[in-house]
Amino acid sequence: MDKATSLAPAAAGRSPSFEADALALLDSLYRTALRLTRMPADAEDLVQETYLKAFRAADSFEPGTNLRAWLFTILHNTARNRVRDRLREPVSTDSEAVERAADWPSQRGETPESRLVRETLGPELQAAIDDLPEAFRQAVWLRDVEEFSYAEIASMLEIPQGTVMSRISRGRRMLFERLNQLKATHA
Repeated sequence: MDKATSLAPAAAGRSPSFEADALALLDSLYRTALRLTRMPADAEDLVQETYLKAFRAADSFEPGTNLRAWLFTILHNTARNRVRDRLREPVSTDSEAVERAADWPSQRGETPESRLVRETLGPELQAAIDDLPEAFRQAVWLRDVEEFSYAEIASMLEIPQGTVMSRISRGRRMLFERLNQLKATHA
């Protein structure tokens, strides 16, 4: 069996434009995955799993609907499932490995996306966003950085639209208060 024949069934449900449109959203999905996981390697895994699920379910995607929202819904559901699965796993630590890792200099490479976010947001705003509780951070990030509508965010997070609006409002207020505190200490 040749390579083209073996790949044909896998690609049967999706068009080249679907693939191109989906892959064009890679950076945006990665930025959100990084915010959800806070670890570059975990974010990469989450995005990879999101695309795997999306391409496998490409035949269920309705052309003409919002591909971006569909992919972000898959991303958030996958992240939520991973957190739930990790909570079920027993925790074990190798204290020697932890001590060795603490003694080594940081070897985590900076990704272009994390550098862009760091340079664009500034350290105070980035720290304030990172300090928000998870529910507020997700809602604020999706609305103010990724620019999704309230309805799209509600669908992605599987919560009522009013809850989305409330979380964004409260999250923005927390950010404002935190930034004002920082401003007062630096003045």
